[in-house]
Amino acid sequence: MVDVDNPPKPATEPDNTTRIAAIWATAVAVPVVVIVGLVAFLMVKPEPAADPAPAASGPIAVPGTAVEVAAPALGERSARVCLAVTSQLPTQVRNLPARKVSAGPEQNAAYGEPPITLSCGVPQPTMCATADDTSGTCVPLVADLLLMNRVCWYSAESAGQTTFTTMDREVPVRVVVPTAYQNRAQWANEFSDIVVETDKSITKGVPSGCRP
Repeated sequence: MVDVDNPPKPATEPDNTTRIAAIWATAVAVPVVVIVGLVAFLMVKPEPAADPAPAASGPIAVPGTAVEVAAPALGERSARVCLAVTSQLPTQVRNLPARKVSAGPEQNAAYGEPPITLSCGVPQPTMCATADDTSGTCVPLVADLLLMNRVCWYSAESAGQTTFTTMDREVPVRVVVPTAYQNRAQWANEFSDIVVETDKSITKGVPSGCRP
């Protein structure tokens, strides 16, 4: 039934003015958001890439001059052993390249600058007979002997260097390491494996400190 006294209200027509204003507001708001986002993106600086880890150092530069070493005459057997030792030496020890020696390359070798030298066929160190022997011509009874990779080394400090000499080999081998190098015993130990392979061990006259 139709209510004559309260007839239905006609549907409200959309307000064109309001709709146009909304469209313009949207059109303006979208570019503003885009611009704000772009500015924020440009203001954020990317973190710089971490520097790559430094590469392992290569061989150091060494003088082209020969290292001065002595080359005393050797007996036939000692000469053969020393040639076996030097023929197995590497062309580089850690980052120290091999260098020329002034004499006896079949019994001497040198590496780096200041040079670490190896000499084969040196005099055999002997233990002192008494504890109070201070002549310097023998190994003190209280001296520390280093057993490294199956080679027994006697170390002696002197001005500017440490000298390591084998105590348990058929033909003694000496390695001289300047004090410029840290952990000098470890530098001498670089040659232990070659000594084991080429220079027979002995037991006669070897001090007890050389035995494992």
